[in-house]
Amino acid sequence: MYGKTGVDFPQRIVCLTSETTEIAYLLGRGDRVVGVPGTARRPEAARDKARVGGFTSFRVDKILALEPDLVLSFSDLQADVVRDLIKAGVTVLCTNQRSFEEVLGAILLIGGALGREGEARALIQDIRDEVKQIREYSSVWPDRPRVYFEEWHAPLIAGIRWVSEMIEMAGGRDIFTELRDRPNASGRVVEPAEVVRRDPQIILASWCGKPVERDAIAARPGWEQVTAVRERQIHELEGADVLSPGPSLMVGLRRIHEIIQEFQAANR
Repeated sequence: MYGKTGVDFPQRIVCLTSETTEIAYLLGRGDRVVGVPGTARRPEAARDKARVGGFTSFRVDKILALEPDLVLSFSDLQADVVRDLIKAGVTVLCTNQRSFEEVLGAILLIGGALGREGEARALIQDIRDEVKQIREYSSVWPDRPRVYFEEWHAPLIAGIRWVSEMIEMAGGRDIFTELRDRPNASGRVVEPAEVVRRDPQIILASWCGKPVERDAIAARPGWEQVTAVRERQIHELEGADVLSPGPSLMVGLRRIHEIIQEFQAANR
């Protein structure tokens, strides 16, 4: 990247995911963002930027027309558009975080690329401080409820690693912790009967942009035996709050903690 007086930080940034958009704005580079995905909702100012496509369906010509000197991307699911952009001579920074700690690392990496390392470190510290407070609050609870997070319903897909870790931070116990190290959704497919056997006390669901059908979950064969179904502890979470690996995960963490806190109060 070159400015009028030589090497400079990126001046025209295109973000291909909602979390990279949010990070750029939170670090004070929103004025340099020229393109965002259709999923970008935070901050509200980002909605006025040019739209370049969806999470996996992008128009390369639209991106190139914006003349970006940096494109921010996420995950192997965007490998095709990243390849095409690199072939077109565009600089791309693609992160591939799966754990909560890797999310913080991605914030720092992007901050460095945007010339905002100090701001990135400050944001990360704020996140760490709040996580610590939530952990300390929930540490006094004598019991941690069993929690099942459902990322998709056909087939059933359990939560990705950062979601599993957020459940623990909030004071719960993910019933499928052994699957958290499997980065791809195909490795986290679970059988309905196994969910019944593990008997979650709380069910959390976020179906990748599709509205969660709580009645349909409760009506699954044999699920009337599940404690969460009997106690009406089925909760929908906003995908932007739990499936977008960036600062908005803190919104999801607060909501999960609130749900578990209410559960604890009702079961004293």
